[in-house]
Amino acid sequence: MPSNERRRFEARRTLITGASSGIGAQFARAFAARGSDLVLVARRADRLHELADELSSEYAVDCTVVPFDLATDNPGATLRAQVDGDVDLLINNAGFATQGLFVDTDAADHRKEIAVDVLAVVDLTRAFLPAMIERGHGGIINVSSTTGFQPVPSLAVYSASKAFVLSFSQSLWHEARKHGITAFTLAPGPTTTEFFDVIGDSASVVGSFQTPQQVVATGLRALDRRRPPPHVVSGRRNAIAAHLAGLVPRRILVPALDRAMHPTTSSSHRDSRVRP
Repeated sequence: MPSNERRRFEARRTLITGASSGIGAQFARAFAARGSDLVLVARRADRLHELADELSSEYAVDCTVVPFDLATDNPGATLRAQVDGDVDLLINNAGFATQGLFVDTDAADHRKEIAVDVLAVVDLTRAFLPAMIERGHGGIINVSSTTGFQPVPSLAVYSASKAFVLSFSQSLWHEARKHGITAFTLAPGPTTTEFFDVIGDSASVVGSFQTPQQVVATGLRALDRRRPPPHVVSGRRNAIAAHLAGLVPRRILVPALDRAMHPTTSSSHRDSRVRP
């Protein structure tokens, strides 16, 4: 069967983290339009309720709002207990980045960044995947970033976290497909969301800006393939840049990225902590 043959992925219920804005909110709109009930997870309850009211009214789907901080201990088991029933699709979208020289950024922020960007992805996947395997149907989209394809000075922890998500998802892709489960990572480049409103557009050196709609469209095309790839990069130029990053020696690439990011002294550090 051709790897690019398509079928519409059917999800009766979709859980989305970081659903209060940006890519997460756009995923929610896309799956509501497909008739999927939603579990919307983020810290900002007011944003979630506003989105839930919009989607339930427009598409007549059931929207469960779960205000939740993924930096807590055991987020998978805790969230699983709060969700009434199983989900067919898990979208680990929530992200948290701190920009600045590593020695000038706060150690507590680093721990939170790893908790949200790494530990929560693993924990939620472990919490919801077994039921998908038991049913023989389900999907997992782990949202990574083009920063995961190379180290990025001044985004050291974030780029390393996204590299973890990329590697983890590639292994998961192979293990899960044996059970009929679709799993892959979606790697956007810079996206016109609140993330870059706060962190600044200097990080655009690792790709070309897209809209959340473009990123989600890329994710849906991959999800609807009968044999999706282990990862998909959103945007042709971003995909080329990600590929080339793997070919350039790190002793050349990393200093070049350092110059492009323009990190200076701690006095110019922007406290760029972003969590949907």
